[in-house]
Order: sequence, then C-alpha cells, then structure tokens
Amino acid sequence: MKKRFVGTHDGTFHADEVTACALLWAFDLIDPDKIIRTRDLAALDECEYVCDVGGIYDSAIKRFDHHQVGYQGDLSSAGMLNLYLKEQGLINEKLYDMLNRSLIWGVDAHDNGRVTIEPGVCTFSQVITNFSPPDYEAPPEVTNEAFFEALEFAHGHLKRLLERYHYVEDCRELVSQAMKQGQGVLIFGKPMPWMDLFFDMGGERHPAQFVIMPSGTHWKLRGIPPNSKDRMRVRKPLPEAWAGLMDGDLKRVTGISGAIFCHKGRFISVWETKEDALKALDIILRKNV
Repeated sequence: MKKRFVGTHDGTFHADEVTACALLWAFDLIDPDKIIRTRDLAALDECEYVCDVGGIYDSAIKRFDHHQVGYQGDLSSAGMLNLYLKEQGLINEKLYDMLNRSLIWGVDAHDNGRVTIEPGVCTFSQVITNFSPPDYEAPPEVTNEAFFEALEFAHGHLKRLLERYHYVEDCRELVSQAMKQGQGVLIFGKPMPWMDLFFDMGGERHPAQFVIMPSGTHWKLRGIPPNSKDRMRVRKPLPEAWAGLMDGDLKRVTGISGAIFCHKGRFISVWETKEDALKALDIILRKNV
C-alpha cells in the first residue's frame, strides 16, 4: 500500500473524481503529485485511495466507485468522499452539510444524469469538463495535464469555500449577541456575513427588521428578509420616496446631510456615518412607512 497515493481512471475526466481528489488534497490526506490516473487494477490496488474506478464502494478500505450495479445510491465519488470525511471525524455535520449544499450535491447530480442543462447557466461540473481537451484523440499526456489544471482549480475553489465557512462561523457569537438584545435592528461594529448565521439561529422568528453596519468607509441600513430563501424581499421596505435616489436628491428628501444612496428595490441604503444610518432608521420607525 502506497500511503497518500490516490488512483483514479485515465482518459476523459469529470467533476466528480476531480472534486473527490480535491477533497482529499484539501484535508491533507494525499499529495497531488501522488495521483495515479490508470485503469490498471494492479496499480490501483497499491494506492491508499481509489476514486471513480475499480468497481468497489467500501469506505473502510478507502474505495469510492459508484459505477457498479451493486451500488444504487445517488452519490458520485465526490459525495462518497465527503461522507467519508464526516465518518472519519475530519468534518462535522455542519461543515458536511455546507459542502453538500455549496458544491457536492450538484456534482453528484450532474455525474449521475439528474441535472437538466439550462441555457445560460454554467455549473461547476461544466466548468471542470471545459478543462478537458476538445480533441477526442488528444494524447494521454495532454489529457493528464488538463486533469491537473482542473484539480488545481477545484482545490482552490474548495479552499475558498472552507475559508469562507470558518470566517462565517467565527462571526457567530457576534451575531448571537446582537440577536439577544431582541430589538428591531441588529447593529454591528464591523462588516460581517450575518444573514446565514441569523437564520441558522432562529432569525425567522426574531423581531429585527433592519441591519446597520459599516460598508467600506460608509454605513449601510439594510432590510432583513422574511426568511433565508426570500433574500430579495424584506420584512419592511425603505420608504417609497427614497427609492433610487442618491446624494443631493436623497439628502433633500430625508433631511440627512450624510445621505448617499437608496436602492430602487428599497432593501438597502448607504450613509456617511453610523449616526446618519440611525437617523434614517428613526425616520422609518417614526413615520411607520
């Protein structure tokens, strides 16, 4: 057994085995220079991990193929690897779910033919497929080079997903503290990804209608959606008279010298200072518009 080696099939590649290898690499279980692309069963037997080839799905022996008749599930090798990471305690249920919802479910569905291609919509799987040489008769060395280019891309995408996930989780306590105040507005002293955390902690039942937080050198006043799915709607829209106004026009209508911009959709506005944003909120609450 060659430790930290992974075997996958040669020839044309798809997003599932590329993503499976990227997962193993992202969690430091393999070395990218130890990926063997072959269908030689003897060579595959020597690898610690085997993905998308070999006709065996058995996580106990680190074999992750889904093409055999004996497997009738919905996972591709990508989904199998994600589940393996959870089973091994390398990721928790929350991170497992994030990876599924952000990437893996789509890769599995695409590879198993459960996705309808929509004009104008480019999926992650299609991006990976586009790394393949267009020439069906491209020599193996060209296809192998393309595979590793796709792997680098998928690994980078995964690393960014993981970095974003951990940053969001680091903000959880700050969002929780703001929610515990039980007011109609959440106020944050720094910009942060609050929305997913808000709804994950019962935000759908929380009374807050607005968020105030820094935005670059300015401050924004934003309406809160009614739930995590209807993100383009808000519980209470900004005043109709403010819609689409900016700078001098918004200053005249609001009477606030630090007014900068109000989106025509009436879900977000930008102000010079925190005090300006609070003045705008006070106008909304007093006039009940």
